[in-house]
Amino acid sequence: MTGRARARSRGRARGQEIAVPGASQSRETPQPAPAPGPSAEGELAGRGRQKGAAVPFTEEAVVQISAGVHKGKLGERGGRPRGFKENTGVNTRQAMEHVKYSKAGTSGRLIQLSANYFRITSRPQWVLYQYHVDFNPPMESRRLRSALLFHHEEVLGSARSFDGTLLFLPNRLPNKETVLCSTTRNGEMVQITLTLTNELLPTSPVCMQFYNIILRRILRILNMQQIGRNYYNPKDCLNIPQHRLTIWPGYATTILAYESSIMMCTDISHKVLRSETVLDFMVTLRQQCSSQHFPEICTKELVGLIVLTKYNNKTYRIDDIAWDHTPNNTFKRGDTDISFKNYYKTQYNLDITEGNQVLLVSHVKKTTGPPGTAPPGPALLVPELCYLTGLTDKMRSDFGIMKDLSSHTRLNPQQREERLNRFVATFQKNTDARAEMDKWGLGFDKQLLSLTGRILPVERILQGPRSYEYDPSTADWSREMRGLPIICSPPLDNWLLLFTRRNGNEAQNFLHTLNRVSAPMGIRISRPMMCEYMDQQEALLRCLRQNVGSDTQMVVVILPTNRKDKYDSVKKYLCVDCPTPSQCIVSRTISRQQALMTVATKVALQMACKIGGELWSVEIPLKQLMIVGIDCYHDIAAGKRSIGALVASLNQGMTRWFSKCVLQQKGQEIMDGLKMALNGALKDYLRFNHCLPSRIIVYRDGVGDGQLSSVVNFEVAQILDSIKSIGEDYAPKLSVVVVKKRISSRFFAYINGRVSNPPPGTVVDTEVTRPEWYDFYIVSQAVRMGSVAPTHYNVVYDTSGLKPDHMQRLTYKLCHMYFNWQGIIRVPAPCQYAHKLAFLVGQSLHREPNIHLDDLLFYL
Repeated sequence: MTGRARARSRGRARGQEIAVPGASQSRETPQPAPAPGPSAEGELAGRGRQKGAAVPFTEEAVVQISAGVHKGKLGERGGRPRGFKENTGVNTRQAMEHVKYSKAGTSGRLIQLSANYFRITSRPQWVLYQYHVDFNPPMESRRLRSALLFHHEEVLGSARSFDGTLLFLPNRLPNKETVLCSTTRNGEMVQITLTLTNELLPTSPVCMQFYNIILRRILRILNMQQIGRNYYNPKDCLNIPQHRLTIWPGYATTILAYESSIMMCTDISHKVLRSETVLDFMVTLRQQCSSQHFPEICTKELVGLIVLTKYNNKTYRIDDIAWDHTPNNTFKRGDTDISFKNYYKTQYNLDITEGNQVLLVSHVKKTTGPPGTAPPGPALLVPELCYLTGLTDKMRSDFGIMKDLSSHTRLNPQQREERLNRFVATFQKNTDARAEMDKWGLGFDKQLLSLTGRILPVERILQGPRSYEYDPSTADWSREMRGLPIICSPPLDNWLLLFTRRNGNEAQNFLHTLNRVSAPMGIRISRPMMCEYMDQQEALLRCLRQNVGSDTQMVVVILPTNRKDKYDSVKKYLCVDCPTPSQCIVSRTISRQQALMTVATKVALQMACKIGGELWSVEIPLKQLMIVGIDCYHDIAAGKRSIGALVASLNQGMTRWFSKCVLQQKGQEIMDGLKMALNGALKDYLRFNHCLPSRIIVYRDGVGDGQLSSVVNFEVAQILDSIKSIGEDYAPKLSVVVVKKRISSRFFAYINGRVSNPPPGTVVDTEVTRPEWYDFYIVSQAVRMGSVAPTHYNVVYDTSGLKPDHMQRLTYKLCHMYFNWQGIIRVPAPCQYAHKLAFLVGQSLHREPNIHLDDLLFYL
């Protein structure tokens, strides 16, 4: 919220803080527009009447609701709480008779947990009163309307929220209709009529938004800065000078209605900032390359990065570089021209020292506003004032940097719980924050929520002729599976091994070790055809074209470096042009003798998978079951085109999979080609089993905030249409489960008197779930550092009638079935397979893989 917007809503001009200059203006906006944020106020005429359209609401205006339609809408930048939009009006549980009265499971042993939720406490019979406000004569300036209304504080009280038309009060006025009179500066009398239109209960969607607005006010009172959706404390920053990094600690908060109460979910968040500005980065880059290639290299390096402007604590994505603009250029500010240099001096008291630096371009997203208003942007930013955020790939691969960062950001359960309790305690310690809550009659519990979870039984791993249990504390069976034959693997008789001359010794050592480790696992690998290639991309492709034939089962390429272009060229040729399973290995990986046995074992397992082998399984009691996983990936190289991937099981043991990719339009998350992909999966299942599945369970990953209704209304309909297209008489039982990993929920267990992570297999299906959904959480991983993150599952469509116990157990079983990791993963295996396929296509192929690879896990 800008200072100017606050002044507008309160009727007191307190200066005009503008987010960024240089943004193109809408017709009603004479001054540089915030980017993104509420539109600037239109020009005034006469009695504060506005020439342009009405302006979106501001901080004092909690909700914008059209007359007679009680639908809340947040207008503040970053104001919508995570996951809020998707839960308004999506009530999927009411259509499922078998979970209408209870969605809780019963199997497993009980465990006492706490969660990062704090109950909201309020005065008895808390109600939010909504009034419609009329002005006679009409006042079109929102700022003036607010000023005239707020003169009557003795009637309204200090707790109020007004968006220019609707007024919200925590207390009811004596009469249903209240008439007030105010006088403008010109001495004109204005009659203000307040009419009670609604009494909103605490669980209504509008009140949920209102709670979040109050919470954000409290966080601002605590001097926390909003970046994106979360709030951070710059005064409590942590500096890592040896890496030129700064960490801002902060919090992600959301208030929503859960099973039995309204609660605030709070998680720890960290913002990693680099000490260097974009200008520093550009100067260093110029020193490293020639002037001729600098513009091209600089554009490639900077476009797509997120920067922070500390003068207003806003983040922007760099979309382009304005090579013909410098801080000495001017832009329109009202009716006058002002240079960027003078603007920052007068507005923020910032001196720009480098006058010849080029400006950065950020295409500001269109914000919600009145119909006909032009979108803001592009915004022009000064590199000297923009700080780089996040980590580069080079930083991520630096063990020292990641270790130092982890020591500050990966909090163990004890540290996380202490930080959360301190956070809520500050609400009471700070006088102004407590006064704001008291005004509205609200408060928060002082302790984390206590609840009861269940630990599901440990699964037995079925591998070849034997079965075994793994250590539940590690959720890993890499040690138990050594020396045991896998379920099955085709013999690898015809395959190629490509290497460069300088990696010849590594290739021979690797081949020798591969033969040693594969035999005990029942993987028969014959000697390959050895091909030496020159360390050039063209030579590598030429070698592939000359040696890969239609009968080649596998190609293994040893790459001297991890250069992406070489990897991409290999994968594109072998996945699209000449369909052959392939395995790329960086020479450094197989150069260390002490780790060669481990590496060779993992490579042997991957090679077996890619040619149709089956490694292990778990007991799946349901017969004629097909599991489907769906995920999406945005292809930045193709202009953010979306890649949709569908992976479906083909056999009873969930060890064989059908895969299909669908290339979609720019930025599209929901799969338009789902019907075609699922149709292909059903036909393949029929060919494989000589029957169609009687039960289909779809796990849909990659669904963002606000897209749940699209999945329910659009994707489920596509699935049903696809099933009908197989035959009118074919009607399998169907379940659709939305899988969500990016959540703020955390659970803590108390084991041996210490706060610990819950053990793998912990299920939570009460208290913190939503009453309108059939949902549950599963903690499936075991982590060595930090706090474990649960996964949220929401069954949005279900005609299978499976009991909650069975759905939870099946979901947990599928987390054991990812063949690229000898342990439990965070999501069901088909979701991870779909992610891997979409990632490969979006990162390397940019085209649909050849249909001859549909039945193979070639993307592992």
